Amino acid sequence: MTDDPELKFLPSGVALAKFRIASTPRVKDRDTGEWKDGEALFLSCTAFRQMAENIAESLQRGARVVVQGRLKQRSYEKDGEKRTVYELDVEEIGPSLRYATAKVQKMGRSSQGQAPTRGDDPWGSAAPAAPSSSFDDPPF
Repeated sequence: MTDDPELKFLPSGVALAKFRIASTPRVKDRDTGEWKDGEALFLSCTAFRQMAENIAESLQRGARVVVQGRLKQRSYEKDGEKRTVYELDVEEIGPSLRYATAKVQKMGRSSQGQAPTRGDDPWGSAAPAAPSSSFDDPPF
């Protein structure tokens, strides 16, 4: 993420998060053996409702994220020069686990921003798994 998410609320009360992400491909130069950055692609992202609030609470500038959504291209003129921007309507987002770890906390449907209780979690009362004799044994 290139900046912290900006959380706003529309007049209707719907939460809106806006932020930018960048993707920079890295290519290995066969002649020198060095890695070089390619041309960066910047995307303006928009998310709504509970996801917008979750993004604002969970992610910040510099976070490496994985994002899926609907990509749009918009062209406009500024100072007589034609410009193009790419925008993403976010459908799913989360932290990249390539170089980090994360603890996921499921949001209850009725909680509206509160942490779920064990009673709200259908998996919270599941019976513990049977002990295994060894983790090295195949499961069949």
